[in-house]
Amino acid sequence: MDFKDIIGLGIAGNFALHLDQAGEAEDFKDVKVDNEYAPKGVFPFYLPNTSKGTLSQYPLSSSQQALHDLDENIQAEPEMALLCEITYADAKIIGIKPTHFGAYNDCSIRRKGTKKISEKKNWGLDTKGISENLVKIDSFDEGGMLDHWRISSFLRRNGDVYRYGEDVEVSGYSYFYTQLLEWMQDKLNTQEDNGPLEDINAYIKECNYPKQMLISIGATRYTAYGKKTFLKEGDELYVVLYDNDIFCKNPILCKVVSDSLDEEGICYLKQRVI
Repeated sequence: MDFKDIIGLGIAGNFALHLDQAGEAEDFKDVKVDNEYAPKGVFPFYLPNTSKGTLSQYPLSSSQQALHDLDENIQAEPEMALLCEITYADAKIIGIKPTHFGAYNDCSIRRKGTKKISEKKNWGLDTKGISENLVKIDSFDEGGMLDHWRISSFLRRNGDVYRYGEDVEVSGYSYFYTQLLEWMQDKLNTQEDNGPLEDINAYIKECNYPKQMLISIGATRYTAYGKKTFLKEGDELYVVLYDNDIFCKNPILCKVVSDSLDEEGICYLKQRVI
């Protein structure tokens, strides 16, 4: 699927302890949140049809992750992404409806001293990952299909496969379902330019009020291996969403090892690092 006319956004801090593991908790120390479990804010990674520097460049790929010869630490961020329809009234968002979900890599530069989180998120072509196929959502509410889906991630390096992120329930996000949608609507309408965050409503206006958005809802926690391992050329990264009513985590690992993930009940992203 082509997302070139769809605004690309991400949520920071929607999974407990990830920001600490990524060394980014300090960036958000002055950002006020509703409670200790609330996400920190929304950031842009792709602003179509604008002239916003690298944020105007289309970064998504379903097959490769480009380092672009940067002499910096670059780390995968395994996530779930939601494709959402947006409804407006009087230049404000009044409705967000998730229609599909997919496996996502919010790959990030671990760069100190940046003013905005978005400065670490898009450095050109093929610097973000989205699964080739998205899964249609029956209902983004408790009792729907996502109650029993999980997310895991792996890195293949020199022929060996390692768990990169923890295997967790997607409903384990700090904010999910109605709470997440209400929080998103509020932040997209009201978030101000403050610290590492930006005025998202102004960007939505510049993008001419897009009818859809692709939003990654937060990176999961790393394993001990993933926390210390940065990407290098030749690696293969897997982000796997799977129906836990059909599969459990050890068979998913076996399917990654054998590269046999094309089955009902699995949505995955595989990227070769270049």
